[in-house]
Formats: sequence, C-alpha cells, structure tokens
Amino acid sequence: MNIRNQKKKSGQAMVEYIIIVVIVAIAAIAVFGVFSDRIRAMLGGATEELGGSSGSATSESSVSIMQCL
Repeated sequence: MNIRNQKKKSGQAMVEYIIIVVIVAIAAIAVFGVFSDRIRAMLGGATEELGGSSGSATSESSVSIMQCL
C-alpha cells in the first residue's frame, strides 16, 4: 500500500507542476497580447540603435568629445 501511495503522490505532484506551467504560459500570452504594440516599438527602437540607423547622433557626440581631449 505504501508504494501505491508514493506513486500517486508523485503523479499528483507532476500534474500540479504542469498546471502551474500552463497558468504561467497563459498569463505570459495575455501580457504579451496587451503590451504587444509597446514591446514591438521597444524592440524596433533597439534594433535601429544596434543597426546604426538612429545612433548617428550619439556617435557624432562621442567623436566631438574625443576630439576635445
């Protein structure tokens, strides 16, 4: 009887973990759905900065500071 109870508890624990993971996944999907436009804008800005499209003003100011030294 003791071995059966241990297997039931082990299976129960796994089901509980799966339920928690599903709840977290649903919450993450909901958050991304609500903030998708903001996240897209932030990622687009970061991509432009890393690509050098809008980072020219920063690099120009860096060059002028280095020339003054």
